[in-house]
Amino acid sequence: MGGESTTRTAPRSAGTGNGPAGGRTGQRLSGLAVALGLVLFLAAFGWGAVVYRPYTVPTTSMAPTIDAGDRVLAQRIDGAQVRRGDVVVFKDASWGDAPLIKRVVAVGGDTVACCRNGRLTVNGKQIEEPYLADGQAGAAGFPTVTVPEGRLFLLGDERHGSLDSTAHLTDAARGTVARDRVSARVDAVVWPMDGMLPRPAGFEALGGPLSEPGPLRTVVALIVGGAVLVLGGAAYGPLAQRAARARARTETPGAR
Repeated sequence: MGGESTTRTAPRSAGTGNGPAGGRTGQRLSGLAVALGLVLFLAAFGWGAVVYRPYTVPTTSMAPTIDAGDRVLAQRIDGAQVRRGDVVVFKDASWGDAPLIKRVVAVGGDTVACCRNGRLTVNGKQIEEPYLADGQAGAAGFPTVTVPEGRLFLLGDERHGSLDSTAHLTDAARGTVARDRVSARVDAVVWPMDGMLPRPAGFEALGGPLSEPGPLRTVVALIVGGAVLVLGGAAYGPLAQRAARARARTETPGAR
């Protein structure tokens, strides 16, 4: 009959009206976040794999700094980069077939002895070693050794029973190890998560630089940042859809 015109309202689409899940701009930004996150994550993971090597320490010779069974990350370095106080990974045929982890206490040209007033001395100066357990500093007394150029004198932090340079003093090299036998420097204990090794500040009194930590903190930050971007970008779509459905429910008038 006399016709009433019926006006139909087009249903609203979620978000901006340009598509679902918050609109095309939101989808593009979330996709960009996922892509960037993957790049950061994979690049940082690859960087860490190139720079660092994992080791499991089988003995207590470096306790309490590193205990038996601890998992460490060691930065690959050249022997020329070794400094006093470094905890290094090395392999020397006269010490055995397996890689070993010890602390460098003297380098070529140094004169090292133990002990004066219960402390290690290098070039006549007493060395503060806060990384040792109580009573350990003077546990491994040994006579004066002058380290030949290009070689290193190494001790375990557990001075009572560590098979370190003091166990090889009768060798032709007086217990020293060639620099080029070092393959890596320990940066951190990652299991249990004890973190970065403390800086061996006691050796600063001898002059010369101490080693700087490797890029491990940067690598970890990039990996975490990449993972956050991937997870955040991937979560955007479902969260935007839920928000759009909630808006639609509040904006739709109740049916009578």
